Amino acid sequence: MKQITIISGKGGTGKTSLTSAFASIAKNSIIADCDVDAADMFIILKPEIIKEEKYLGGKIAVIDYDNCTNCGICKEYCRFEAIENKNDKIVISDFACDGCELCMRICPENAISMKQSDDNRWFVSNTRFGKMVHARLGIAEDLSGKLVAVVREEAKKIAKEQNNDHIIIDGPPGIGCPVIASITGIDIAVIVTEPTQSGLHDLIRVVNLIDNFKVKPFIIINKSDINNNMTKQIESYCNDNDLEVIANIPFDRIFIDAMVNRQTVIEFAPESDISKTISSVWSKISSYNNY
Repeated sequence: MKQITIISGKGGTGKTSLTSAFASIAKNSIIADCDVDAADMFIILKPEIIKEEKYLGGKIAVIDYDNCTNCGICKEYCRFEAIENKNDKIVISDFACDGCELCMRICPENAISMKQSDDNRWFVSNTRFGKMVHARLGIAEDLSGKLVAVVREEAKKIAKEQNNDHIIIDGPPGIGCPVIASITGIDIAVIVTEPTQSGLHDLIRVVNLIDNFKVKPFIIINKSDINNNMTKQIESYCNDNDLEVIANIPFDRIFIDAMVNRQTVIEFAPESDISKTISSVWSKISSYNNY
């Protein structure tokens, strides 16, 4: 079973469009949408949820007003400025509270306790391309990296039960905790970038992160014709660092039209040059053997 994660250094590079296209080509695979902070794979794949589970996230402080004397000690020591005095009443912001528990520990009246959030959900769904494991992080919730780990573990469990050949993972953008959780223990990372200065900058950051995990990276330059000079700079950087650019995909409205119709590019325009390029890319990464 091969685990393939598609990531990007920044949002808006076309990562999810390419991931969904790979899912439509792959045979005997399972999909894991690990972009839990801003999940959008469901828009294209239209999943039918067959299992829903709560994920217990971080803790937030709550006040028992029967015991609270409004002394203000908690407000004085809260470094996150999550506690205010409104109309002579101590109020803790659910959004600003970091769950550090300091206020609970220093409250002289024991009027503050910690409540664990259960606003997060993870799902197993059926799609037209097979099963998908995905999640929804609650508003202002943290611990997205741990939720990604739950999604990946469930995907691996189902993949073993079904004897799947691939787990196709739609990773989040950036280099933070959810990205690290998306690439730990995988076989291949496909990094999608675009020919802009920020695209190159963020590509370098992702490559530096990948280097720590001994994972084979492949590079796709999407919208490659919008700035030919930057495309050449990215290719030069990749050449100098022994990174393989497996595709330059030009800007094409097919991506937009396919998304509007809630289809993958392969479904919407199977005979297009773009679809043929994506099919060739999938053939290469799916057959790569890192052993």
